[in-house]
Amino acid sequence: MRYRLLLTTLWLALAVQADNLPARWGDKFWSDSLPETMRKSYIEFGEQYNGRGWKHLPATVFSEYKKTGNRVGYEQLMFEKRRQLAALVMAEVVEGERRFLPDIIDGLQSTLEETWWGLPAHYRTELPKAEDQTVDLFNAETASLVAYTRYVLAQELDRFSPLLTKRIDQEISRRILQPAVSTNYWWKKAGMNWNPWICSNWLACVLFCEHDEGRKAEAIRQIDQACQAFMDAYPSDGGCDEGPHYWDRAAASLFETLYLLQGDMHNAKLMAMEAYIYKMYVGKGYVVNFADAHGNKSLLNVNIAYPFGLMTGDKTMREFAAYVGQQGDLLHHAAQFYDKSGNWPSLGRELIFLRYIQRYLKEQPREPILKNTWLPDLQIMTAREPFVAFKGGNNGESHNHNDVGSLIVYAEGEPLLIDPGVGAYTAKTFSKQRYEIWTMQSDYHNLPRINGKSQYEGKQYAARLVSYKPGRLTLDLADAYPKEAWVRWWKRTVSLQKNRRVEVTEDYSLYDYREPSQLVFITPIKPVLAKAGEVGLGIHRLCYDAQQLEPAIEDISELLDPVMQQMWGSKMYRIVMTVKHHKLKATLKYDIE
Repeated sequence: MRYRLLLTTLWLALAVQADNLPARWGDKFWSDSLPETMRKSYIEFGEQYNGRGWKHLPATVFSEYKKTGNRVGYEQLMFEKRRQLAALVMAEVVEGERRFLPDIIDGLQSTLEETWWGLPAHYRTELPKAEDQTVDLFNAETASLVAYTRYVLAQELDRFSPLLTKRIDQEISRRILQPAVSTNYWWKKAGMNWNPWICSNWLACVLFCEHDEGRKAEAIRQIDQACQAFMDAYPSDGGCDEGPHYWDRAAASLFETLYLLQGDMHNAKLMAMEAYIYKMYVGKGYVVNFADAHGNKSLLNVNIAYPFGLMTGDKTMREFAAYVGQQGDLLHHAAQFYDKSGNWPSLGRELIFLRYIQRYLKEQPREPILKNTWLPDLQIMTAREPFVAFKGGNNGESHNHNDVGSLIVYAEGEPLLIDPGVGAYTAKTFSKQRYEIWTMQSDYHNLPRINGKSQYEGKQYAARLVSYKPGRLTLDLADAYPKEAWVRWWKRTVSLQKNRRVEVTEDYSLYDYREPSQLVFITPIKPVLAKAGEVGLGIHRLCYDAQQLEPAIEDISELLDPVMQQMWGSKMYRIVMTVKHHKLKATLKYDIE
């Protein structure tokens, strides 16, 4: 079912007056509807930047990516500069006393004078060129920040000088509006986060800064077409194969685009895409973190999740957003949520969210503790309690890890067996050398190593013979391994038992025996080999048949970079259980309890 967009000439002419757009500077909304505690929080957040001045972004740091593969250095400087502008704008909007305007004006001018607004990892040369305004994620994201700043502060920016808003429009046209319309970028047809992420920001620029009605209509037509391609590529179950970490800039950015276009919010697939994020919720703030994930805690940004739930009528999402806000005391610490709402604070999302703040504050907070979920297209099962997630799929997914058949287990809301996630991105992460990185390899997921072989990357390496019923999933993992693994079938069954046990069965048949097969498990808890048949995991244990399996413990903590240490702490271990016998056909059983 195609979603509906309002593309009439009249709507295009009146778009920026649409009643779903945020209140501007000077609107009584900020004093009459926004709680004083929230106003205070935003103002204090802005005050830390007021008078600080503006740093330039060094060319030498930009060039590091092409020279060394390091992308973190430039990103940190750029993100902090954008954070500074976003914080100041929000503080000025809610206070309305012109106290932050001088710094905002200087910050806008400094930003407008940058050669390019994107990241070196997304650029062809070691230095940006003024004539090459490639539209990437952060070129568009910066443009959106500037465009929303123009929108909410237009009166005061013009009061300072009409030349500033004129320059903003010229720069956004040159950097985003013209190249986005005229270039057939690959992301316009993609079924991954780049498509809606860029489209949502591109659209904000169209609405606030595009003054050519013909190009405005063409831009909206292309955005409509791109978003349709994104939806068409998505499975019916709404699953995000990039993992929950990217939901915020995949499904949520699609919603953001539809919101600005006043599109149909009751499309079945859109609502399934929305539900994915709470289906992947573990509890105590944790989420299932399959695929690339820089965090294992709640990835729900209230400022987009609540409007999403409100516009689609999804009560579970609204209550989840209220729960996340309650846990962090959003009423008194609104800026803390704002600050963490993206690589830098998402100004447009925050302004839109605040339109509905009184409704939000009346919501009943509730964790989405779903007993059983099943995504048949993505082939992910979850069940509780304890919580277990088990995935099939294939090794050609977006942001893929070679992890077909991996499982994770949480008990009392705390991690036992984990997917490590991913460390800081480097040049290698999205290159032909991706699978040289340990976090991408099946040997560092909770998976078998068959005849000494690990899984291969590629869509053809996939689960087969999938059989699901609530609390139980069976997958044949054989096709996820190369022919050198000499495996006929490897049927892994994960089931949740009534006595709070996770039972795993490995039923396999090999064509030949070449070397011992092994079962690998990753845990942040120091394992203890207390006695034969048990591996201690704190107050829990992994129970196995000591006649079939021989465990060994490896400390892999030295592999953790700061990103991963923030997720799991400073320690991580690998349990390697070697199959003792040489049988070509056997069944192994073990429990996590």
